[in-house]
Amino acid sequence: MVEVELTDVDFKTETRFEGLDYHALNAMLNLYDADGKIQFDADKRAAREYFLQHVNQNTVFFHSLKERLDYLVEKEYYEPTVLAKYSMEFIQELNDRAYGAKFRFETFLGAFKYYTSYTLKTFDGKRYLERFEDRVVMTALALADGDQRLAVQLVDEIISGRFQPATPTFLNAGKAQRGELVSCFLLRIEDNMESIARGINSALQLSKRGGGVALLLSNIRESGAPIKQIENQSSGIIPVMKLLEDSFSYANQLGARQGAGAVYLNAHHPDILRFLDTKRENADEKIRIKTLSLGVVIPDITFELAKNGEDMYLFSPYDVERVYKKPFGDISVTEKYREMVDDPRIKKTKINAREFFQTLAEIQFESGYPYIMFEDTVNKANPIAGRINMSNLCSEILQVNTPTTYNEDLSYDNIGKDISCNLGSMNIALAMDGRDLGLTVETAIRALTAVSDQSHIASVRSIEDGNDRSHAIGLGQMNLHGYLAREHVHYGSEEGIDFTNIYFYTVLFHALRASNRLAIERGTSFDGFENSTYASGEFFDKYTDQVWAPETEKTKELFAGIQIPTQDDWRELKASVQAHGIYNQNLQAVPPTGSISYINNSTSSIHPIASKIEIRKEGKLGRVYYPAPFMTNENLEYYQDAYEIGYEKVIDTYAAATQHVDQGLSLTLFFKDTVTTRDINKAQIYAWRKGIKTIYYIRLRQLALEGTDMTECVSCML
Repeated sequence: MVEVELTDVDFKTETRFEGLDYHALNAMLNLYDADGKIQFDADKRAAREYFLQHVNQNTVFFHSLKERLDYLVEKEYYEPTVLAKYSMEFIQELNDRAYGAKFRFETFLGAFKYYTSYTLKTFDGKRYLERFEDRVVMTALALADGDQRLAVQLVDEIISGRFQPATPTFLNAGKAQRGELVSCFLLRIEDNMESIARGINSALQLSKRGGGVALLLSNIRESGAPIKQIENQSSGIIPVMKLLEDSFSYANQLGARQGAGAVYLNAHHPDILRFLDTKRENADEKIRIKTLSLGVVIPDITFELAKNGEDMYLFSPYDVERVYKKPFGDISVTEKYREMVDDPRIKKTKINAREFFQTLAEIQFESGYPYIMFEDTVNKANPIAGRINMSNLCSEILQVNTPTTYNEDLSYDNIGKDISCNLGSMNIALAMDGRDLGLTVETAIRALTAVSDQSHIASVRSIEDGNDRSHAIGLGQMNLHGYLAREHVHYGSEEGIDFTNIYFYTVLFHALRASNRLAIERGTSFDGFENSTYASGEFFDKYTDQVWAPETEKTKELFAGIQIPTQDDWRELKASVQAHGIYNQNLQAVPPTGSISYINNSTSSIHPIASKIEIRKEGKLGRVYYPAPFMTNENLEYYQDAYEIGYEKVIDTYAAATQHVDQGLSLTLFFKDTVTTRDINKAQIYAWRKGIKTIYYIRLRQLALEGTDMTECVSCML
């Protein structure tokens, strides 16, 4: 036995923690020690005590891996077909590899989130059947689908923290009783009762299987529009929103995730002000929308009209479709605006454009909604033929959809193309530490492609067909602020923006190369590749025509030993893509990364932290505290929160990344309690001018007490 001599510091620490449970230890993060420092060591002790006091006592014990797997298959916890594709010898080796990594949760909240929300439990919910390593192995086996090499790569990337599958994938992969692996869905609704009814049914079906659902309402005729030529018959979009809200409250994924929905409406739809009014604090209960998220699609012309102090016309979708022979959502309002204004066949009303933006800011001030999609910015950057007219529940998915039509007996006349989001995110800090971005990105692309390949939702044919035709995925990123702070770079600084630019530039190259390799291996590309700017080569022009390289010494230092693609690399990739195609219609989308950020010890997405010590309410446990990743008492100056940093630097950072992302980035804007609606309008205009594609939530912070960050109350307008 080796005796360990405790120093005075060690003894004081042990004494300080003596007799405290994990919850009390975690709460010490909110209390400074005698020297006025944050007690990070208390949280690490909390994570350890959580295992000793709770996890170990409530985990089912097995004598061997084989005994465990046999039991889980026999009792219908694991899907036997996943395991049947591998030998027991290989599974044992993979299991040993995962456990050999010596994974440890860095924070109490990370461990708590995993065991509360992800791990496999007994059917009564009282005991655990998996450790983190077991979930990683089962996820890798399920996604690799018999490919041993890919399974090994997935275990390495996930257990190291370099890549983290999104919640639905990590939660469900390999389980016998599960929902889908897909994060969320986007559905368009047409201007007829068949499509509205089908849309509500589809929302129920998809919500039941997991993931949020967004629906496009822009095509539905306004309140008072004619039905069968009889005037003032349509009830407009509000009753449809009410039906959808009730549907989402009813359907959830086996009680594991609550149903969640969003609806998007074009700013030039006649019901736009009624739409916004549903989120007012004093809205009449007949129209008030409590849980459904709202998004507004704003074309460039709206900003132009406001700039010039003009009125903005709102156009009847019913008339627009009659005149142009296609739904309102598929029309470029900017392109057709003057033409539609002058067309007497199209019924129109007008409101003041500046007052519209004022109302928008007022509603965001009160509720945090609506999300905003800058329609023309999105479509100018879209490499795929067709029009993007909506986004999703987190405003990062931007893909082309097409309408579905029905026969009189409600059978399909033509199955259109709706959208599913297959997501997962890289940890920027750990991916950079790994020094092989190409391998991490390719493994992630193959994992997300597996989610697409393994998703079959026959109950909503437009989703299934859309997925089968597009193989679309969304590789995300997280921990940008954590990484920059660890490397002593301020978020939003010249060095921080330079790093963001080169990082996303490099990831894009590897993502396209991985998808090109998949196309070569499988001998096929996504449906419609031949009409894309990838096929024409136009997409690659900005990368072959100019040099992309670090502009600051710090970024050069951070990328030392990591290959940054050259113009010749891009020319070679361009030739291969034009010759063989790419497998995935869409490749990147940066989501908010909520729960997976905690288990991965990351700052969320690529936005700054909201607080140095985040306070969360976790069910019966109550308040739980989460320290910003890599933060110490010595590097606090690099952890300015989003409210201190200001929206300009956040937008500048997102703009640097956006130019290399084919879809969107979930961008939350943070404001102090002194904010006015004018400030919110200025932020919207700044974002639009900088080429931002979407804005997610608006968040306000109010000071509860005078003093430190930990006495401030964050009011998240959700």
